[in-house]
Amino acid sequence: MAFWRFQKLLALPEQLSGVKRRTGRFAGRQKVGGSRMEKAKVYFTDFHTSGGVTLPEKLRKLVKRAGIDQLDYKDRYTAIKLHFGEPGNLAYLRPNYARVIVDIVKENGGKVFLTDCNTLYVGGRKNALDHLDSAYANGYNPFATDCHVIIADGLKGTDETLVPIEDGDYVKEAKIGRAVMDADNFISLTHFKCHEATGFGGTFKNIGMGCGSRAGKMEMHSAGKPYVNQELCVGCGMCQKNCAHSAITIENRKASICHDRCVGCGRCIGACPKDAVSAAGDEVNEILNKKMVEYAAAILRNKPCFHISLICDVSPFCDCHAENDVPIIPDVGMLASFDPVALDMACADLCNAQPVMPGCRIEGSTEEDHFHAAHPTTEWHSLIRHAEKMGLGTSEYELISV
Repeated sequence: MAFWRFQKLLALPEQLSGVKRRTGRFAGRQKVGGSRMEKAKVYFTDFHTSGGVTLPEKLRKLVKRAGIDQLDYKDRYTAIKLHFGEPGNLAYLRPNYARVIVDIVKENGGKVFLTDCNTLYVGGRKNALDHLDSAYANGYNPFATDCHVIIADGLKGTDETLVPIEDGDYVKEAKIGRAVMDADNFISLTHFKCHEATGFGGTFKNIGMGCGSRAGKMEMHSAGKPYVNQELCVGCGMCQKNCAHSAITIENRKASICHDRCVGCGRCIGACPKDAVSAAGDEVNEILNKKMVEYAAAILRNKPCFHISLICDVSPFCDCHAENDVPIIPDVGMLASFDPVALDMACADLCNAQPVMPGCRIEGSTEEDHFHAAHPTTEWHSLIRHAEKMGLGTSEYELISV
């Protein structure tokens, strides 16, 4: 298998020309206002190393060529947004990659921190203390990265900034982790992989969903309100104490939520010490994608941004799972761009140009779209279309090898 994988990666430069043609289904897409957008530049390097050149050095060369130094870092705060990895999942990005970006920011006189927001679901990153423990255990600590980790939405996921989205079809006011909005610059560092609801987890997933507070994640994931698992509830009253709308009552040591009063803020989820309160998680996948784009707009429109994606260990599920299955394709490479739409599009095209890995979840699939093969109910193109509609970038790109 190792020989087959090596042979396939050697053929990658020939695939790149084909990838450019594959973007034709989005050709001619119009920018809001009617003017056609020029092709965005997306920079690419593979994972091959030789002559003592390391992968961190290749990443540094890539982002430098892509223009990361164009941001003004001097005496400014820069947030590097990434996923620290759910405990048990080993597909997350190694902290060595983050260290490269940290060093560049510091060399330019900036102050920098790594960040993510707490999760909506029950797991190892539900509150800031557990989240920090998980990050440190996975190597994201000051000794490895030379900077600190800040959980952007605070201890229980309630520290947020409300950002108006005037042209949002679904979101009129995004709830973004406060530390992200307090930062002067924003850099996304994304592990590109499959996702069971959005098709793939790319730059927009990292930014939009990742920077939403607990209430923000509730708004994106759910058309409904949270509910209480009566078997897990012990009637401690913590959810009731944290509800500002008197929506929670306790009878016979069991809590219940009145959906007529509930506003869906998600504070009860963070407050419950028994993980008895859960989000409905019932939003249609296409609408979830569009909400995620509108949340990303809150960051992309309000601060200088730069984006990096690594296509490696492309697991069939999100890194939020406590496990990671066999990758569905070989490792592809590292990409960087100022345009998040073009970056996600290029990553998707490169992934779909790869063969399916033997023994993986989608082995035997004849679909051209590996993400749809992994999760047939998803439709990731809706994300690309909506992002273009909102003027956040273009799916037309030029892939430049570094």
